[in-house]
Amino acid sequence: MSTKPKLYYFDGRGKMESIRWLLAAAGVEFEEEFLETRDQYEKLLQGGSLLFQQVPMVEIDGMKMVQTRAILSYIAAKYNLYGKDLKERALIDMYVGGTDDLMGFILMFPFLSAEDKEKQRALIVQKATSRYFPVYEKVLKDHGQDFLVGNSFSWADVHLLEAILMVEEKKSDVLSGFPQLQAFKARISSIPAIKKFLEPGSQRKPVPDDKYVETVRRVLRMYYDVKAN
Repeated sequence: MSTKPKLYYFDGRGKMESIRWLLAAAGVEFEEEFLETRDQYEKLLQGGSLLFQQVPMVEIDGMKMVQTRAILSYIAAKYNLYGKDLKERALIDMYVGGTDDLMGFILMFPFLSAEDKEKQRALIVQKATSRYFPVYEKVLKDHGQDFLVGNSFSWADVHLLEAILMVEEKKSDVLSGFPQLQAFKARISSIPAIKKFLEPGSQRKPVPDDKYVETVRRVLRMYYDVKAN
């Protein structure tokens, strides 16, 4: 039996992508089972694997874990990406929470109408440049270290890089006013495990396309339109 973590989700980013990122950053190989039909999803439901009737679900260390934040916290702690003490963990939680808020504006993007996408694109860039990126720019400038917390590579760094790249897909020069974050992006991207994950052929997923959206809608029976904020 394989000891690799096994990920159950769609063949696309969504909430599973941050889990892929963190496992890759830890140098952990993983397997994936992609949900393509309603029957697959209902089989997981009927088997009791989905505690709250939701994916992502990850099989790891003999557990079937659900709830994205719980999965990420477990992986971060298991692979020493969660700080050296309680205070560092609290900082990591704060920074990850802030980054999650920004990512929330992006995760819904593929499900919007064309008109709402343009509004949401502007909102994502506005939120990133006025609320979230200034925080991390100041943190890096004030402590003068390479990483966000404790001068050690952590979950907070992985999560922020993922968010930066996602926002850059909406506006390529979004970091033009943030020199600290530009340097941070270059540093974290050059870490061997991250560099490998960013290369073509990795398990990193591309920008969600219409096929991904249709699959999610069909499997989860999403027959309503998502509205922009």
